[in-house]
Amino acid sequence: MRNQLETMFERMGARVKLRETFSRNRGGIDIRSDKRGEYFDIGVEAIDRVEYEVIDIRPRLKHLLLMARRNNGKHKFLCGHDERHWFVCAVPGASVSNVIAAMEALQPPDVRTAVGRKVKRTKNRLRRRNEAFVRQGEWFFIPAPELSVNPKLVLRDEPISRGRGGKPHMCQFLYRTGGEVVYVCGIRPHGLTTREYAALISVDPEAKHWGWHRRMRDATAYVCGRVWHPDHKTVVLDGWHRVLMNTENLAPGARAVVFLD
Repeated sequence: MRNQLETMFERMGARVKLRETFSRNRGGIDIRSDKRGEYFDIGVEAIDRVEYEVIDIRPRLKHLLLMARRNNGKHKFLCGHDERHWFVCAVPGASVSNVIAAMEALQPPDVRTAVGRKVKRTKNRLRRRNEAFVRQGEWFFIPAPELSVNPKLVLRDEPISRGRGGKPHMCQFLYRTGGEVVYVCGIRPHGLTTREYAALISVDPEAKHWGWHRRMRDATAYVCGRVWHPDHKTVVLDGWHRVLMNTENLAPGARAVVFLD
């Protein structure tokens, strides 16, 4: 398995390393770096009966679809290069069998609807910018010309994050509706509700010094202006756009994911 995976990743222009681990926290697929640059790191738990197989590869796109076969089912991962770095993303959908289908499966339903209505040329449907959306990493931005905002509620230089400790994408202007207030810190990256936060502080008063930030979970967010992130090219959105996260959170192989902004 090791040699086959190395050969397939090399065809894509990438490196992959498999290693055995005795810790659950060190398992799974990740992107790491060494003196030669970035590589795909696959940690296999010693007691984990898993077989990895590349089921589709598109060298020109620098993408491949990797399947992990376990006793409890098959998990699929899109591995590839996006702008500046390699990435890995869990893919929802048991029937997904190739790279193109995986990329489409990662588009939220509202994005696919907009693509079907606005994008006429098939080759443009997966571009980072087309008539239906602008994409930056895992985030999709759909034009919302009908939106009316209260200028007093528009926030400046606000982050949007999946809530699992990664680097947030920063938005020049952000407006949100709905959602739930949560308190987030490095120890609790997924956030605590107001009631959970109060209960924690009552039990452990020192917890109030953990560097909490007040965020909104599962709000409907809209952004305009610049959106930037160190791993991606800055995009400039002319007019308000609705923010949608890709569908990785629906994949059986995904880590727990929430929408925090």
